[in-house]
Amino acid sequence: MHGTHELPRRALLQMIVGAVAISTTSLFVKIAHVGPTMSGFYRMGFGGLMLLGGLVALGQWRRLRLAEVGWLLVPGAAFAIDLVMWHRSILYVGPGLATLLGNFQVFLMALAGWLIYRERLGWHFLAGIVLAFVGLYLLVGLDWSAVGAQYRLGVVLGAVTGVAYAVYMLSTRHAQRAGHVKLAPAQLLCVSSLLSAVVLGVVAAAEGESFVIPDAQSWSALLGLAFFGQVFGWVLLTRAMPQLPASTIGLLLLLQPALSFILDVLLFARPTRTLDWVGVALSLLGIFIGSYRSAARAPTARHMPA
Repeated sequence: MHGTHELPRRALLQMIVGAVAISTTSLFVKIAHVGPTMSGFYRMGFGGLMLLGGLVALGQWRRLRLAEVGWLLVPGAAFAIDLVMWHRSILYVGPGLATLLGNFQVFLMALAGWLIYRERLGWHFLAGIVLAFVGLYLLVGLDWSAVGAQYRLGVVLGAVTGVAYAVYMLSTRHAQRAGHVKLAPAQLLCVSSLLSAVVLGVVAAAEGESFVIPDAQSWSALLGLAFFGQVFGWVLLTRAMPQLPASTIGLLLLLQPALSFILDVLLFARPTRTLDWVGVALSLLGIFIGSYRSAARAPTARHMPA
């Protein structure tokens, strides 16, 4: 009798809670007393182990083929690069702007769909990209000559984050579409997470970073980063996405960068003018409009949280 009404409502709640959970990830990076590569290593390592434990406990882990591991090496490495760049961007420009910049991957995904899969780019894409870049200009372009070199580097790294994330999504999508990887979403995320942790561990060792977690605050932040960013949030999103319209998914996923920016202002006193809020609003609107059509065609390309 009420199943048809309850299911979308439950999916809607899962989508909202998942997006809110993932919006906290940049804050955990900010308060952990470890380097940016190390925070990525523990996010993926702890998160992958949490997923592995859950899958084994529920009897949902299936035997991996070596070929599947091989096909997931590229997305695993790409996601590791994404986190290396994003976490540095967070430290240089703050959680809000870094997260917003990373979400520009939506436009790269749409361009890749046009180049690789011959998907059409309509007025949605063009209008979206114009709005998003006008918004970005209001946020960082007006004061570009006045900000320091580290802030500029943070903006560039945030943009590179979007490129790395697009590579992650495209390589994962190709491995699934071509039938090279036939894992359930949770197991795929688990394997990708652990592979990313290995890559990040190698990078951290090369950088000379210590693997020691220095204090209780860092332990709490890194465990929270792994649980909310890599496990809880994504489990809710992957459950909810198939049950909701693409437009609703796109709108609710914008909670992540929007909340990250608001929390950055509230918790870390980010200096913010009226023009900055206008820039954020235009960028978010542009991301939503620009990604709407590709979302309707290929929902797997819509994963926005970094």
